[in-house]
Amino acid sequence: MRLLRAVCGTAAVVVAAPVMTASGAVAGGEGTPPEGTVYVQSAVNGLNASDSDGTIALHRPKGNEDRQQWAVAPVSGDRHELRSVDDAERCLGRSGAQAVTVACGGAEAAWEVTPAGGGQYTIAVPDAGGHLTLGARPSGGTYPEQALIGGDGELARWFLTPAPPPRAPMPPADQRRLDQVTFLTAHNAYANGVDGGFAPPFVDAFPNQKRGIEQQLADGVRGFMLDIHQTPDGALLCHNSCTLVSRPVALWVDLQRIVDFLRQHPGQFATVFLEDYVSADVLRGELDRVRGLSDVLYRPDQDGVRENGWPRMAGLAARGKQLMIFTDRTRAQDAGGTARDSFGVMYQQEWTVENHWSMGPGVGASDWSCYSRWYGGDVNVPLTREDGAFRPLFVMNHFRDVPMTATASTDNSRVLNRAENFCAPAARKKANFLVVDHYDRGSPQSAVDRLNTYTSSP
Repeated sequence: MRLLRAVCGTAAVVVAAPVMTASGAVAGGEGTPPEGTVYVQSAVNGLNASDSDGTIALHRPKGNEDRQQWAVAPVSGDRHELRSVDDAERCLGRSGAQAVTVACGGAEAAWEVTPAGGGQYTIAVPDAGGHLTLGARPSGGTYPEQALIGGDGELARWFLTPAPPPRAPMPPADQRRLDQVTFLTAHNAYANGVDGGFAPPFVDAFPNQKRGIEQQLADGVRGFMLDIHQTPDGALLCHNSCTLVSRPVALWVDLQRIVDFLRQHPGQFATVFLEDYVSADVLRGELDRVRGLSDVLYRPDQDGVRENGWPRMAGLAARGKQLMIFTDRTRAQDAGGTARDSFGVMYQQEWTVENHWSMGPGVGASDWSCYSRWYGGDVNVPLTREDGAFRPLFVMNHFRDVPMTATASTDNSRVLNRAENFCAPAARKKANFLVVDHYDRGSPQSAVDRLNTYTSSP
């Protein structure tokens, strides 16, 4: 039985208490911009300043692609240039009220880079008062793509995220926190064809997993994405429609499997993510049927996590708290009714960040960019969101629209590359939940093992 192991040419800048990135670059100390290659990342929406044919546009984070990397270079006093890594003679600069690329060495390429608190910076025009900024967000829309020169304020706050982000060794098992650990997570864990039918015939031909929940647990899977739909029989596990499901499985049945495993394996920890299409009362009724759930259920809302940060894994193990449950519904959607966190189901948008759910269709080109699932319309939850001591857990999706086995094998063999070089810079932290189809192919567990050898430095 395999159990998850995780539970257990520019001038130099003088910096204090340096933190090394994986490539050996030095992260900036207090009052000092980081030295070396960075992403110029909006603190408002998490998108990166990119050289887009001579203009500076805000694009989805895409690792070292799409001309998004800049080299911080001091030029005189407190002035710096941001030199394109793709073309060292071009710099992030300005022309009038527009942010554009310009020839390095000129007055329009120099910036005053000043700390603004919380790891953020302002990037200002020397002696002129203008700042690199975003345009105002229209009602119900997203921020304009073009970066501007404008006034100071929230829209003029930037992270200078080192590429790759700084790392630190993983603490000993008795000291590591929940938010420092990465868990192998099965996308549509119920859609496996072993525990029962899960969808109408077409979708049933392309299962997301090939092993049942109990085998997933034995293999080291510790995160489970489950779709639940309301039927006269309660909450059933299915995709889009439960009408043609053969051998239907109720939510409480799979939850019981997970709880039974956890009670038999003290110290292990699991998380359930619900794509939730049922009423709060139906969901509560399902949970009430799960024997021993209340004993192992962990409630971060009652544990001071927002004030004090996430707890140590050893402390959770000592208390026998081994399971978290999240819903993708929002508190606003439940307004006027029963709040799901009143019976222990946390609203995911309040506790995690999550990248977009798909890398593209089942075959063909892949979209490796890493940007928030919750961006657009009336929602803006950047992957970089933090609130004092509270750092949301990062759910990293790595799968396609259609879960073809061969494609999943290839994608899973590349998941570590995407996790470290695309998504970690995008979120400014490593993934806590690595979510894949066909977890048994391409060895995503080895990627999880690698991620659990270090932590992301704040």
